[in-house]
Amino acid sequence: MKPFANTLRELIALEGPITVERYMSLCVRHYYATRDPLGAGGDFTTAPEISQMFGELIGLWMLEAWSAMGRPHPCRLVELGPGRGTLMADLLRATGLLPDFRAAATVHLVETSPALRLRQQAALASSGASLAWHDSLEDVPPGPLLLVANEFFDALPVRQLVATERGWCERLVGLEDDRLIFGLRAEPERPLGNPLRLGDVLEWPAASVAVMQELSGRIARDGGAALVIDYGYWGPAFGDTLQALKAHAHVDPLEEPGDADLTAHVDFQRLAQAAAEAKARVHGPAAQGGFLAALGIEARAAALKARATPAQAAEIDRALHRLTEKGPKGMGELFKVLAVTHGDLEAVPGLPAPSHPPTV
Repeated sequence: MKPFANTLRELIALEGPITVERYMSLCVRHYYATRDPLGAGGDFTTAPEISQMFGELIGLWMLEAWSAMGRPHPCRLVELGPGRGTLMADLLRATGLLPDFRAAATVHLVETSPALRLRQQAALASSGASLAWHDSLEDVPPGPLLLVANEFFDALPVRQLVATERGWCERLVGLEDDRLIFGLRAEPERPLGNPLRLGDVLEWPAASVAVMQELSGRIARDGGAALVIDYGYWGPAFGDTLQALKAHAHVDPLEEPGDADLTAHVDFQRLAQAAAEAKARVHGPAAQGGFLAALGIEARAAALKARATPAQAAEIDRALHRLTEKGPKGMGELFKVLAVTHGDLEAVPGLPAPSHPPTV
């Protein structure tokens, strides 16, 4: 076994089975601290790596939101989990259309991975923007902000509760002959009551809710807008969404701890509820394909193709299709977009008012 797997096994042998939430937290922390997981040579590819169009359209969205906010100066331009810095680089290039915004914006990247910070520094070195890195959102200086979080919330740990004859019992990760296995806590979670169907899995994203509460509280206080893009669903729903990717293929979540990308689908309803409880305004969610179409991705693709070679034009078409593809496994449908703003912002580009208002 690899060193991290040994450490994890020793921890469980010493302390007993750990929750899925703790398992996921430990694995994700090690995973991102030790590698650049993106691209063809990594484990997964995100939308900004597929095409520059994605980041450019997010940049135009930021310009519209900034103007609607009254063009505050200064304004904190924040990204949670910036990956290789590709999204921020494309975003900043697009926002160059409005020099006043570039003069007002200071860029803040919330990133804990040393390996990815180096990639971000290289990607943004020629941007001309004022750059700062932080370990958490709490460290970003106060003031109005514009924030984007693309495939950030899916990497935050979730609790898993399984419906049994005893009630809702928390799923644990334990050992059997030095092999990691799933198990259940003997005592049920009493406040949840009795489940309707045995075997159902209920996921509780406490970490995601806490981040959204902090973010939305700040927006309600200081002003601003946040754009959350991730794969997920509008709950409530039952199901085990824990998954692991290694070299762009699905693997057993317990098979390579700390060496595979471990994620869970995002419950956008819970995020919307957390934002509403913090007195922020919620917009959406909408499917990624419809959101990008509303922002003009087809027109942007046509403009790029007008000065492209035939091979480049074909690649632009492939990227457009991939970002907007419909169907349960297509990025255009599986990925959702949610915006959270100060109450004064009644509308934002590409997103309707929520069709299912959060219950507060």
